[in-house]
Amino acid sequence: MFAPRTIAWPLVALFTAGYLAPYLLPTTVGRLDSGLPLTTTQAGALGSALLLSSASAGFVLASRVERIGARTLARIGLTLAVLGYGTAALTGSVPAVVVGALIGGIGSGTATTVAATGIAAQLDPHRTTTLGLLGVSALAGAVYLTVPQLGPGHGQPLAAIALTALAVWPLTGRLPVRTAAAHSPLAGTRLPHRRSGTVLAAAMLCWSLAQNALWGVSGRIGLAQAHLTEATVGAVFAVALGAGLLGVLSYVIGLAASLDPRGRWAVLVGSASSLGTAAGPLTGSVLAERAGFPAMGAVLAVGLLAITVPMTLVALGAGRRSLPVVEIPVETVRAYDTTAAA
Repeated sequence: MFAPRTIAWPLVALFTAGYLAPYLLPTTVGRLDSGLPLTTTQAGALGSALLLSSASAGFVLASRVERIGARTLARIGLTLAVLGYGTAALTGSVPAVVVGALIGGIGSGTATTVAATGIAAQLDPHRTTTLGLLGVSALAGAVYLTVPQLGPGHGQPLAAIALTALAVWPLTGRLPVRTAAAHSPLAGTRLPHRRSGTVLAAAMLCWSLAQNALWGVSGRIGLAQAHLTEATVGAVFAVALGAGLLGVLSYVIGLAASLDPRGRWAVLVGSASSLGTAAGPLTGSVLAERAGFPAMGAVLAVGLLAITVPMTLVALGAGRRSLPVVEIPVETVRAYDTTAAA
């Protein structure tokens, strides 16, 4: 268990910056719908495209962080997030918003990949992941409470993501330029525990799709179905984010990290989750328009219940199995230890 002074705070901050876009999905999609000449389905599709670009970055970079270097990739990702989301926030042109959102999504996915890889190399990845979730939930909750006070328009949530990436950028100086793991006996090794990892990734894809199908349209449910004000809906979201920390998201990421000390399963499972998240807004929009909110809720509830079965089996299997001990080079640990706060 890490002492507070040895927590890898730059990784926690990078995790927060990378995951903020999915957490702000309802208000982002809702504001795209109301602030731009887009239909409900088009706004949901744009939200899905943003998250799809983020997931794609994770799949492409999962095995390349060590070779390229955590610091370099983190800075590239944060720069893309600042430029992409910042441009999308400041323009009223739909094509420019689309391009900016896609570029920002790639930046978010890159930052998340670096964070997940570094967290997997920690002695206690679950604790570091939990701190990251606390950070992104607290920040997203603050945004949900603040945005309604800033007036109408599509740019406020996007600007919040861009400003977060800009604030985290200076902390990347404490990440390693390139880890020694690229030249270690672990380099080039095949993915261990492929069956468990594949099942976990597939389950997380479906889980995230179901959750975000509801999460992506929940803003419209609050406004149109429950007849709440935007400020009240924002407060509900803030409370929901805090209550969600009592669940298992952090445990799933910790489980994925335990399957591979190099962090590849952590990245791949996270990217699979992002794929599901990406499909969520469009799925929710289509279900809501064609079946109505009550039927959509029933379908998603049954789906979520079914998905818990394979996820539980993987967790039980990991608990019974004594995972092989793989020595992580001292140089790798020391490289990431430099990220610890003084």
